[in-house]
Amino acid sequence: QVQVVESGGGLVQAGGSLTLSCTASGLRFNTYNVGWFRQAPGKEREGVSCIGYIGGTTVYADSVKGRFTISRDNAKNTLYLQMNNLKPEDTAKYYCAAGVTITRACSRRGDTYWGQGTQVTVSS
Repeated sequence: QVQVVESGGGLVQAGGSLTLSCTASGLRFNTYNVGWFRQAPGKEREGVSCIGYIGGTTVYADSVKGRFTISRDNAKNTLYLQMNNLKPEDTAKYYCAAGVTITRACSRRGDTYWGQGTQVTVSS
């Protein structure tokens, strides 16, 4: 059974930093493109950043370029998202996804595995 579990969310002031982590089990993590999506109240879920299965390819949403960094540790089956210079508009529930398509953007697939999400709230 596949399990995807996020951690690291919280409340932070604008300009602050957070690091999200995601651990996946029940799948061969090093064969999956993985990524982070987010969903704010009343908005659709959007791709934030994704990384290829060997880590050589990364994509970022324009809104987070230069502020967020995605990385993975295949030995630990873990995905990270370092978020710096956070803004109130980054407030959302952040979801880890395993099995995504990476082109010029991050895209979910019909067989994407999702975590339950972790809340990030940025106060102004």
